Amino acid sequence: MTGEGIDYFLEDFRNQDGSRILYLWDQGQQQDSEKGWNPPSGFQTGAEYTKEQIDRALAAGSRQEALKIVPQQDLSGHGTGVAAVAASSNSELLLQGVAPGSDLIIVKLKATEESGFPATTELMRAVTYAVKKSVELNRPLAVNLSFGNTYGSHDGSSLLERFLDNVSEIGRTCICVGAGNEGSSGGHFSANVEETEMIELAIAERETTTNVQFWKSYEDLFDITLIAPDNQEYEIGEFERPSRREIIFDQTKILIYVGVPAPYSTKQEIFFAFLPLNDYINSGIWSFRLKKRKIVDGFFQMYLPPAVQRNAGTRFFRQNPELTMTIPATSAKAISVAAYNDSVDAYADFSGRGRQGGFSYLAAEGNKPDLAAPGVGILAAKAGGGTESYTGTSFATPMVAGSAALLLEWGIVKGNDRYLYGEKIKAYLRKGAKLIRGEQQYPNNKVGWGALCVAGSLPEE
Repeated sequence: MTGEGIDYFLEDFRNQDGSRILYLWDQGQQQDSEKGWNPPSGFQTGAEYTKEQIDRALAAGSRQEALKIVPQQDLSGHGTGVAAVAASSNSELLLQGVAPGSDLIIVKLKATEESGFPATTELMRAVTYAVKKSVELNRPLAVNLSFGNTYGSHDGSSLLERFLDNVSEIGRTCICVGAGNEGSSGGHFSANVEETEMIELAIAERETTTNVQFWKSYEDLFDITLIAPDNQEYEIGEFERPSRREIIFDQTKILIYVGVPAPYSTKQEIFFAFLPLNDYINSGIWSFRLKKRKIVDGFFQMYLPPAVQRNAGTRFFRQNPELTMTIPATSAKAISVAAYNDSVDAYADFSGRGRQGGFSYLAAEGNKPDLAAPGVGILAAKAGGGTESYTGTSFATPMVAGSAALLLEWGIVKGNDRYLYGEKIKAYLRKGAKLIRGEQQYPNNKVGWGALCVAGSLPEE
């Protein structure tokens, strides 16, 4: 599954029978029944293309003619790179994917108009679609999610995290999710409130907008004061019930939304949206002062938007790299994939981290992430032809998804273990993981049980 689609025209995704892409669903494609651009059965949006349609497009000879039949493109190149790492069948040995013979089901996620980023509902529909297809085909499925965001309490209790937990128990599936690239971005702060806590946030110049999520236990009560760069103070007041407040400071409007626990989560969120009155919000040091009223738990977290959505200078002064895994890598039953640099055999500091000892919701599961895979300078095919060097957990994840596909083939397709899927694959990969230089304790919150090693993960005969 590639959020940005795939360059289906590349030889990397073909074999002697044509395309290895069995189905391609472009959630954002405008429908046209006369051209055969219809949504998948059971869904209302986009267009689904079958292998037969893709093969007809390839037979058209040129990209221009092919796009008249299957008009799906990967404009960013991210999806093509992810798919190539997992399953490229390039004739050059160094450019072959982990599982080069695999058939593919591709979903290009629809971006929301407001943010330009895919929404949770689109992702859940995409996973549902892929699982339905695997059941119809009576074939096992390895799902790759090189996708994540920072929005949520990061304790495994969100709708998306629980959804993936449930889907992991359907059919013969294995879901692999990237840990994200927020480990060293300065976008997270957490602490335990005792009496008073001061948190400083630097907002860079020419920042058009940003937001701060504040997550705490609902039973904890403390006063919050927002302090502007010129030291003006704004008391937030009580937040025991839902409310919306507004503060105006110079060229910045701050909207404050106070939430309550959801039916599936005990956490409370206070959301600060920084909006410009003209072009940019006020730069400088903004501070949040917390003062104890009643503390039962005391632990709180604050998150900024992902690093790609903000200027590099917008960050917390005292960042905390723990709990920087993006959602939904915090799903308990998914295989959460961190990145390491295999050239120097060391953890890649941008890779999102879990919390040592596990999350409160995941206490029985233990640590996250589950393991690490190479994610620095990965050479693979690029959209439009040629190759590119990729870095990020987005490209470590297909290493594991491709490995999971190999284990599914060995166990289910070849009959060595009909029950080798889901949590069992996770356990096998953890068992076979290799040590990484500089990591003294396993599992840990940076690389989990260690580096991916499929050979060591197969049971001894």
